[in-house]
Amino acid sequence: MVRPVKRRRSRAADPIERLTQLLPAFAARAADHDVSDTFIARNYQELKDARLMALAVPAELGGDALDARALADILKRIAPACASTALAFSMHNQAVASLAWHWRHQKAPVASVLRRIARDQLAVATSNGSDWLNSSGVATRTKTGFRIDAMKRIVSGAPSSDLLTTSAIYDDAMAGATILHFVAQMDSPKITVQHSWHAMGMRGTGSHHVRIHGLLISDRVVVVRRPRGAWHPLYHAAVMIAMPLIFSVYLGIAEAARDAAVAAAKARPSTPSTFEQVGTIEGHLNTARIAVEDMLDAATADPDALSTKRILMDRTLAGEAAIAAVEAAFELVGGVAFIRPHPLERMFRDVQAARFHPLGLMPQKILAGRIALGFGIDDLVTD
Repeated sequence: MVRPVKRRRSRAADPIERLTQLLPAFAARAADHDVSDTFIARNYQELKDARLMALAVPAELGGDALDARALADILKRIAPACASTALAFSMHNQAVASLAWHWRHQKAPVASVLRRIARDQLAVATSNGSDWLNSSGVATRTKTGFRIDAMKRIVSGAPSSDLLTTSAIYDDAMAGATILHFVAQMDSPKITVQHSWHAMGMRGTGSHHVRIHGLLISDRVVVVRRPRGAWHPLYHAAVMIAMPLIFSVYLGIAEAARDAAVAAAKARPSTPSTFEQVGTIEGHLNTARIAVEDMLDAATADPDALSTKRILMDRTLAGEAAIAAVEAAFELVGGVAFIRPHPLERMFRDVQAARFHPLGLMPQKILAGRIALGFGIDDLVTD
């Protein structure tokens, strides 16, 4: 007797199936988190329970090994259910994907961290977006490493994260101001989450300040050392990895706003004005999709100034188009969208956060212009 062959589900498809089961509950809780300014802690726990925290960990280290396109798709799926969950989860995934990239391409000593993330389903928060090139805080030399004292701003996912990827400034007698990048345990008594996040939108991301006071780290946990203020390859890689993931969230919000507006338009008599308004939404949405797609196309194994310029131009385009799409949907639906609990009211506020991820509009344009004209970018003020 010939036994039927059992088809194994691919590792890439399995996370989508696990995620899909969580989305209805995320959507049901989203409004409450928005109204109460509370972190989406239960959603994060359910992501952990569904073993979705290691999506970006390489297969050799026990993870799902999803590429940027697959990660972007997952985040875009979460955004219509709960944008705060999607944005916080994008920060986790870009932090993990960055560790994985540095492990694979620069032999960074983070294999054990990545294995722990996969084995124990650890959540990772990062301060790299708010620290950017200049970092913040002080690293003081000790006999075995460094003492860290810092206040890190806007650390999304802080309340439920297990690890923190962050940095501090060491005044090296020979090399000058040097940024030390390292991974720390969030449950250290030397790390305190300060509940400071009271925002217009994305209220459930838990993007609080994190205080580090007297944390001792050894030399061996320093992942990267770089000059302060210079465009180190670390940040070309950070742009390549983070921007497509973050802006897939805003694309997901814009797509959900479009669907809400079209549903409202279909429920009433159509006029030429209706067709024009829906067409406007479609145009903005198409622009956002093209920009995110180009970010993903530009993500290569060898990030450099040209890929950074391209992706940051796309970041501006995607953010502006997503905001415009939601605003156009808001106008089409009318005054009812201005009142809670209409979903467009929250979408309108949440999508505004697209403005504030680095680089901002003016620094992005200056960077693009300097590269096009053959000037260096290390003296560009970005903070």
